[in-house]
Amino acid sequence: MARLIEKYRKNIVPEYMKLFNLSNPNQVPKLEKIVVNAGINLAKQDAKILENIKEGIAKITGQKPVIRKAKKAVAGFKIRKGMPCGCMVTLRRKMMYEFLDRLISIAIPRVKDFRGLSIKSFDERGNYSFGLTEQTIFPEIDADKIMCVHGMHITIVTNAGSKERSFELLKLFGIPFRRPG
Repeated sequence: MARLIEKYRKNIVPEYMKLFNLSNPNQVPKLEKIVVNAGINLAKQDAKILENIKEGIAKITGQKPVIRKAKKAVAGFKIRKGMPCGCMVTLRRKMMYEFLDRLISIAIPRVKDFRGLSIKSFDERGNYSFGLTEQTIFPEIDADKIMCVHGMHITIVTNAGSKERSFELLKLFGIPFRRPG
């Protein structure tokens, strides 16, 4: 069993129930999925870069990414319809918890000059999105074998229903948020 699943069941659920005065453990919100998305600007020039980025995302998440293609042409970005413009992975269940555990305990502490994640990145349903500027903070990535440094967007989808409830849930999971002020 993943370490965060055990932490969720033994520590987070009782603490969250006390915090919001809930009577049933099934009322405590859960993580539904984590979406990792990497935009690929350089892939239109070289197909090897696309494969390199795809391999890197697969190593980081433990799951094969899907190549996303442009739905329409955008002249300002020099993109034609059908060109590859990103790759995406949706993690659920055990893989999601293992990725979140590695993200919180290993990858985020390796970010240079890290002061915490912004608390302003919640949407109205309680989902949290943030970006990372480079993939080399993950220990699975060999810095000598990467062709280009790229960032990624990570979205944590919960069923909390509100910003406040989702913030408390993610804080209990150990996500390092920036202190307001």
